[in-house]
Amino acid sequence: MPTVSAHVALTLARHIDHVFGVMGNGNAYVLDALERSTDVQFTAVRHEAGGVVAADAFFRASGRLAAATATYGAGFTNTLTALAEAVQAHVPLVLVVGDEPTSGPRPWDVDQIALASAVGARTYTVGRADAAATTVIAIEHALTYRVPTVLAIPYDVAARDAGPVPEAPEPRLPEPLAPTGPFAAGALDGLVDALATAERPFLLAGRGAWISGAADALGEVADIVGAVTASTALGRGVFPRAEFDLGVTGGFGAEGAMELVREADVAVVFGASLNQFTMRFGDLFAPGTRVFQIDVAPAATHPYVGGFVRADAGVAARAVAAALRARGAEPSGWRESIDVNALRAYEPGDAVADDGRLDPRAVARRIGQLLPADRVVVSDGGHFIGWANMYWPVASPDRMMMVGTAFQSIGLGWPSVPGAALAKPASTVVLTTGDGGGLMALADLETAVRVAAGRGVAVVWNDAAYGAEVHLYGLKGLAEQPMLIPQVDFAALATGVGAEGVVVRTLDDLERLATWAAEDEASRPFLVLDCRISGAVIAPYQREIIRVNS
Repeated sequence: MPTVSAHVALTLARHIDHVFGVMGNGNAYVLDALERSTDVQFTAVRHEAGGVVAADAFFRASGRLAAATATYGAGFTNTLTALAEAVQAHVPLVLVVGDEPTSGPRPWDVDQIALASAVGARTYTVGRADAAATTVIAIEHALTYRVPTVLAIPYDVAARDAGPVPEAPEPRLPEPLAPTGPFAAGALDGLVDALATAERPFLLAGRGAWISGAADALGEVADIVGAVTASTALGRGVFPRAEFDLGVTGGFGAEGAMELVREADVAVVFGASLNQFTMRFGDLFAPGTRVFQIDVAPAATHPYVGGFVRADAGVAARAVAAALRARGAEPSGWRESIDVNALRAYEPGDAVADDGRLDPRAVARRIGQLLPADRVVVSDGGHFIGWANMYWPVASPDRMMMVGTAFQSIGLGWPSVPGAALAKPASTVVLTTGDGGGLMALADLETAVRVAAGRGVAVVWNDAAYGAEVHLYGLKGLAEQPMLIPQVDFAALATGVGAEGVVVRTLDDLERLATWAAEDEASRPFLVLDCRISGAVIAPYQREIIRVNS
């Protein structure tokens, strides 16, 4: 007869096709059922945090739910940083874990429900009679609230007979949030009137706009009123007309583009939280700009917002486009008067910095020229995040993911690669990581190489330091010794797990990327570029942080 774990596995398999994780005592039976009785692909990672990260990246790249799995106790506690990141980033996934027996905790058990709750994740615990239904509830919760959920299987019921697997109901998801009531209608009318009469209209969109399917409607709104557009770091590529798009706002934005944003008289923000980095710590808009926001948050998320509409970005964008058409709004003509390409230009950097090591700006620029166009970029956290965001454009928001930045963690880079690689099986997956985060996640270097193989490239920004700390606290006069890392040979580490490693000391060393890109992906190796960069070049976004914290 099917076990409780089989009920979980077979029900889960109706809604997902990928599971990532590490096997242990607490999840052995559910993995056995997945392998023997379903078509779900299980990808083994080497650290439990990596399972959650891979499932997270899989969703960000595909929009499809994935699952992670770990055993109880230490296996579960290893997932917590990655779980907290998924909560903060509003990423739905299901983490299937073993748990203490129903009779009570053993010496090696911990209060997993409390720990998950502490980072914002809800736990659903299955029993012998309700495993299938509870699995569906966990899936429904994850998708409805866009958060990870934990599905716990107590140790003493995991292998118990549970009878035939029932036909559990399908998850019931809410309709996209529409603006309702007279106040919402009035706010939307005010927004439409402001856009229709604006002389210098500006539209800003975030990841929420992409998730809601707002791209085409946003393009229509921009065309109707002649708006200049831009996106947040996680919304890049959401607007269809690149010739009128300024790229990324905030510290990753080009200085000329950010100066232009301050000329806007009306700005409308779709599906973006307007965090401190997007807002350049309050300097993105000029004091005279009328700022409107459309978001599913209960209220405006920044004090500069003068008009707020609580709604799904896609629903609202289509309503705004329809209202503008109905009133016969005409283009402002502003965007046609602007040389957008010139405004989007970044500093090219020098080949070599003053300390004799590579200028990361020049390295990033050259790598951006050599990378395949069909690419997905996954980013660890650290000072280096500015370089990929500035110099490596991507086609759409599902092709740039920054796993770790929501929770401000490092060390989640390598396991992001397998999740993205399986979500985008035809694309090159490019990891950008630092030496600090790269060492922290080193266990899943092997997973990245094994899964992505010839479709994978990793760029390690190797400055022999925790650069963000050096640039902030070192400048404040704190002792730098704890911020430094002995020079590590990532090229040699990569070779040890079957990749090709290249130490990059000059820009000419990057030509291996050019020849690699021309090779057949079926036979070429995973490529790791160990870039020995200067720690003296500070990214513009980091300068903003220094300014605010000094």
